[in-house]
Amino acid sequence: MLSTTLDAIRAIVKADPSITAPERTALLATIRGQPNKTTNTHTEPRGERVIRPKAAGELLSRSPRGMHLLAEQGVLAKVYLPGRKRSAGFRLADVEALITTALPSAPTTEASTKLKGAQ
Repeated sequence: MLSTTLDAIRAIVKADPSITAPERTALLATIRGQPNKTTNTHTEPRGERVIRPKAAGELLSRSPRGMHLLAEQGVLAKVYLPGRKRSAGFRLADVEALITTALPSAPTTEASTKLKGAQ
């Protein structure tokens, strides 16, 4: 493997915040063809638990679609797994932070506003 290829892979892996330093070292050693020097293959969880939209909605008394609407509004960030196009869910810490703060009110549409005015 060319050294420039290894440098490019190293830069990409270093830019990914979801990969810890020991994981990065082990990954680069594997790519180079060196044996893994770490004795403990089990990694500790990073503390970022991801929950599905339905579970997040139950915590916030919203439907799964309501959770996706919160993400579209920028209130809540979706979590995407590498190589996937659809989101895996939401970070539990972000959902708990929303619980402690005030949730935005449901957006009103022009149709619902017109209906209220017609009554």
